Amino acid sequence: MLPAEERSTAMDEEDRTPDTEPAADDGASQAVWSYRGYQLRPSDFTTAMVHFFRAEISRANVWRQRLDMTTNWAVITTGAAISFAFTGLQRDHSVIILNTLLVTLFLSIEARRYRSYELWSYRVRLMETDFFAAMLVSPFRPAPDWAETLAESLLMPQFPISVWEAVGRRFRRNYMWIYMILGLAWLLNVSLHPTAARSWREVVDRAAIGGVPGEWVIALGVLFNGGLLLIGVLTIGLSEATGEVLPRYRFLGRGEAEVAPARPAVGRAWFRPSSRRVQLMTLIVTDRGEAVAKRILDEMYRGVTAMPGTGMYTGHAHSVLMCALTVTEVTQLEVLVKSEDPQAFVMVLPVHEVLGEGFASLDEAGAGGPRASRT
Repeated sequence: MLPAEERSTAMDEEDRTPDTEPAADDGASQAVWSYRGYQLRPSDFTTAMVHFFRAEISRANVWRQRLDMTTNWAVITTGAAISFAFTGLQRDHSVIILNTLLVTLFLSIEARRYRSYELWSYRVRLMETDFFAAMLVSPFRPAPDWAETLAESLLMPQFPISVWEAVGRRFRRNYMWIYMILGLAWLLNVSLHPTAARSWREVVDRAAIGGVPGEWVIALGVLFNGGLLLIGVLTIGLSEATGEVLPRYRFLGRGEAEVAPARPAVGRAWFRPSSRRVQLMTLIVTDRGEAVAKRILDEMYRGVTAMPGTGMYTGHAHSVLMCALTVTEVTQLEVLVKSEDPQAFVMVLPVHEVLGEGFASLDEAGAGGPRASRT
């Protein structure tokens, strides 16, 4: 049995990952976290992540309040319209129809705000599951592609959910009940005012608005509300929204697995974008091919392929380096190449798919596996 101090030292050595190395002995020795050529102390990196997390939480809360605001508008106008239709001097049912159109406008505004809310909520969820949750278990090993995914969201922001999913979710959660109340209020209004209707034919006649026959008004109302209900039903299966209380992986909680997988890389996180990450290829024409290639290998950990080339204008021989990378690495590559050869010529090209080490495995080609995740 080892003494307590020796056991503590042994645990520290076991938990140290390859990306962690001791800093210079300056009286307060502290580990340094290295990533893409940068070195940060754990306290510096954690402080930055905490401030970033608080900022994204604040953004999400602001848009959450805006969502509640549009819902309040819909509820208030609905109550006012129904009160006017039943207690006003004319007791006209057309005010309910006009309010229905106004509520539809509020629904479209709220769906747009919901997409913005999901953007900030998506980033918060990434940090919760892949950074903060990983800190609670030893060793600290976030998912391999979480930093890449988060950085890409910062560099190229995109709404994580579609317009149809946003409309469907807000309709099912709030607006479906408002439309039901409006429909019931309209039917009661035309049935009871000015006196109780004695037949369906009388109800249809009262439903007329100006020169529009009652049959047309009822048919348009059924088609309108039926279309909204159809959107709500067809979008139930869409689950890209991150602002939901769901497990980290899609297959958990659906009868396919009872416990979380031992390795975080197994499965696909439900809140990750379903679209494939942007993949790029660079061609670098330089006279310092070996120096540039060594920097890419040592600092970016990306493979490089060298090819001979000849400038047709000057007739001089040059090295042509080919390297596959992701959108978040473009800036680092440009700075690296410029520091070695300011006269170099760099081309960044989009590619359809990259298979191999550091990207999707060749075994996953055509199998629907995850695409372009860093390993």
